[in-house]
Amino acid sequence: MKRPSIKDIATLAGVSVATVSYVLNKKEGQRISEETRKKIFEIAETINYTPNKIAKSLKTNTTKLLGLIVADISNEFYSHMARHLEDKALKLGYTLIIGSSDENAEKFKKLTELFSQQQVDGMIVAPVAGSENTLENLINSKYPIVTIDRYLKEVNIAGITINNQEIAESTTNLLIKKNFHKIIYIGYKTELPHLLDRQYGFEKAIKSSNQPVEVQYLLVGLENIAQEVHLELENMIGKEPENTALYFSSNKLAVAGLSYIVKNNIKVPEQVSVVAFDETDAYDLFPTEITYIQQPIEEMAEEAIKLLDGQINTYTATAKRVTLSAKLVAKASLK
Repeated sequence: MKRPSIKDIATLAGVSVATVSYVLNKKEGQRISEETRKKIFEIAETINYTPNKIAKSLKTNTTKLLGLIVADISNEFYSHMARHLEDKALKLGYTLIIGSSDENAEKFKKLTELFSQQQVDGMIVAPVAGSENTLENLINSKYPIVTIDRYLKEVNIAGITINNQEIAESTTNLLIKKNFHKIIYIGYKTELPHLLDRQYGFEKAIKSSNQPVEVQYLLVGLENIAQEVHLELENMIGKEPENTALYFSSNKLAVAGLSYIVKNNIKVPEQVSVVAFDETDAYDLFPTEITYIQQPIEEMAEEAIKLLDGQINTYTATAKRVTLSAKLVAKASLK
């Protein structure tokens, strides 16, 4: 069946194709009566006319499509981020296409290639370890691109991040003041700068303190997280810990740690206090409200879309970095 066209509407309305185009694209400055406008819209609706986006993109050299690559769409942080980005993009007339790299550099590269083939106007990405060359190629081709949540030190690129080191340092200082016998930092074996910034902030606070506190590190890989966390916590705190603080550098690590706590009937905060980076609905299943560091996800999304839209409209090689502030949300899990 033939797709209804602007020419079909013009024939049925008894007006020129140009007139129909002006009306449907809501252009101003043309002396077209309200009666004619109404007639054109009614005919368009009757024959189920939809704009030919491919033809329009060829004419304007834009598709009004944006690509989003997150590290792990199953992580609530990224799913919430995607929703806010989608809402912000829609307000500017863009449609968002989403892909998940699963922390894999090759998959990240293939997604950027796929989005390029789809002729997206620009991309918002959470880069993974080893994706430096992929990003450099996009920059060299003057492709509008903005990073979010993460950055890579070797790549000079516009992006949105938070004050990871600063908030980690202030949170650790709070733990130190509470006179725990032991503080355990649970993080990742990683080269990603934003995660290392969280560890550096923790280490800076510890080194600056004169408090006599035992500090331990529990660092795991990106696979078998729950299994590794359970095994290491069993070695570090056992089943009867006393006056201990667990500082999780991500919500995924926190969920793994909380499952160990539940399994061994460890009391929070009587035996261990818990602080986690990022929130998740999974915390609601735990009997004690979890203290967490809250990232300004909606503000991050708004700034990212604004930055990318600016790159699309007027490309510049200047790599503008926007750093936003996270905050600690104190709950009952911290004594």
